[in-house]
Amino acid sequence: MVKSNYLYLKEPLEILKQYWGFSSFRPLQEDIIQSTLAGKDTLALLPTGGGKSICFQVPALCKEGICIVVSPLIALMKDQVENLNKRQIPAVAIYSGMHYSDIDRLLDNCIYGGIKFLYLSPERLHTDIVQERLPRMPVNLIAVDEAHCISQWGYDFRPAYLKIAEIRPLLSRVPVLALTATATPQVAVDIQEKLEFKKTNIFQKSFQRSNLNYVVRPTEAKPEQLVNILKKVPGSGIVYVRNRRLTKEITQLLRQKGISADYYHAGLKMEERSAKQEAWINDKTRIIVSTNAFGMGIDKPNVRVVVHLELPDSLEAYYQEAGRAGRDNKKAYAVLLFNQSDKIKLKKQYELSYPELKEARRVYRALGSYYQIAVGAGHGESFDFDLIDFAKTFQFDTIQAFNCLRLLEKEGWLIMNDGVYNPASLKMLVNQDQLYDFALKNPKLDKVLKIILRSYQGAFNHYINIRESSLAKFLRVSRAELQQSLSLLHKENIIDYRPQKEKPQLFFINGRMDASTVAFDHKGYNLRKKQQGIRIEKAIDYAELRFCRAKQLVQYFGEKDAKNCGTCDVCLANKKDSSLSSSDLNRYQNKIELVLKREKLTLEELLSSFSSKQQAKVLKTLEYLMEENIVEQNDDLFVWKD
Repeated sequence: MVKSNYLYLKEPLEILKQYWGFSSFRPLQEDIIQSTLAGKDTLALLPTGGGKSICFQVPALCKEGICIVVSPLIALMKDQVENLNKRQIPAVAIYSGMHYSDIDRLLDNCIYGGIKFLYLSPERLHTDIVQERLPRMPVNLIAVDEAHCISQWGYDFRPAYLKIAEIRPLLSRVPVLALTATATPQVAVDIQEKLEFKKTNIFQKSFQRSNLNYVVRPTEAKPEQLVNILKKVPGSGIVYVRNRRLTKEITQLLRQKGISADYYHAGLKMEERSAKQEAWINDKTRIIVSTNAFGMGIDKPNVRVVVHLELPDSLEAYYQEAGRAGRDNKKAYAVLLFNQSDKIKLKKQYELSYPELKEARRVYRALGSYYQIAVGAGHGESFDFDLIDFAKTFQFDTIQAFNCLRLLEKEGWLIMNDGVYNPASLKMLVNQDQLYDFALKNPKLDKVLKIILRSYQGAFNHYINIRESSLAKFLRVSRAELQQSLSLLHKENIIDYRPQKEKPQLFFINGRMDASTVAFDHKGYNLRKKQQGIRIEKAIDYAELRFCRAKQLVQYFGEKDAKNCGTCDVCLANKKDSSLSSSDLNRYQNKIELVLKREKLTLEELLSSFSSKQQAKVLKTLEYLMEENIVEQNDDLFVWKD
């Protein structure tokens, strides 16, 4: 039995069977769980689909108390809370856009109400109302999801993550479990340092996916190639595109070709997104065409193909999205359609993503005017945000404004979220006698009030969430008419009505500041820009170099001794052209020795010393030299060993 500060309720395998119905853990899950139960700070590096959530949910249920889960993704938080509640596990989430009274009530429930999981964004974790309540909660574990966000060396830095360690003195002796699917060795070290791990403690599953065949297909006719691929590879699939317009256009093309498809992006209403997602999960729709908004938190094991129509801006993003194929461990394909214009677009996008700091300050000043917020106001509030309207109002280029806002977010001044669905809610502001008198004088509204009170419990005591579409249908009125009635009741002070919200949200972390006082971390800005430039070059290398695709990916994540996969397009092509005579071997070996003794080179630099026709044989020679320990690779540089 593991010793801990909390009562040990059940063994991990019992919990797994009881709530998830599994009879055994996946590789490394049980080791991570036991490390956490032993009170050790733990970093879990598990690839996409590796079952990260089980690693904190099971140990939290093994002990008395509540698990604090820090996550940057509101949609993922809401999905996990919903899934836990379906299993009769009490869980709640607090995120931007929620009313203070709702946050206050949920935090009280976490202290007194038997809640097992509290999901928080890192920004919410450091608000006064949360900080005041945390020491009063029986916290048994702090789980930090998407932990790579804590590192400026990583691809998705969030400054609020740097403050997570500040809560550790409030929760002494509570272990931290950090989880991520995409961390390079440098980022893994940074995560442990920033979260103040007492000792280095990493559990890492190999990034190798033996059942996943990686393919890069150079083409100027992407739509036609996509159709050919989807006709050759049967089964469920995802097609990733760069913008919302393309999701519709590609979906229409696939439908015209007789392929069952639908589109998905963050701009759709919640009910529409849910319906499309459910249809795809249940195989009613074969192909989903989406921006990168799709897939996070969705566990569909039988995806046979993931196609990218554009090159992502990092191998972290590509690996995570491609990894949604073949989670059932059966053969699947990850295909990238690539041409030289992708390379040009990616580099242009990179330059636009790092605007001049004076432009970001100008955008920040405009936000104050847009919302008519005084300096010092707006702290703790979130605001509906329409980027296109904002840019049009102040005559900004939309893309430039977006990138300035992202920069302000990276610098810790604000948060900009995609549309977050918050259901309509209301509370009765009068007692039952007063309500009866009002209903007598207003018979048209009486029916609305009666239906609400019959359908929902507790409206006199606290805010209740209501489903406007269901109520309108029951009353045989349009949703607009129902909303008009509820707004009238609100105006008459009979109810406090909060309309349904699902617009993108903007959140001032410290309230609105005077734009002249908005400072930037120049060193951090330059570091992030440099690192992103390196990531883009690595992504381009993946697409262009005739070098095992799987090996490129896993070496990027630190597995330097990886072997060729034998199944990607490069390996299959090399098998067809596997003839390497002794004279060829000697000739290429001599030239490789010559150039590497002169200086250490990356693979791309080494291959540039040969013609494109020679590169397949050069790679086979290099593979032989590495197997014979004549050449080694250190930090992406090839070295000739004396």
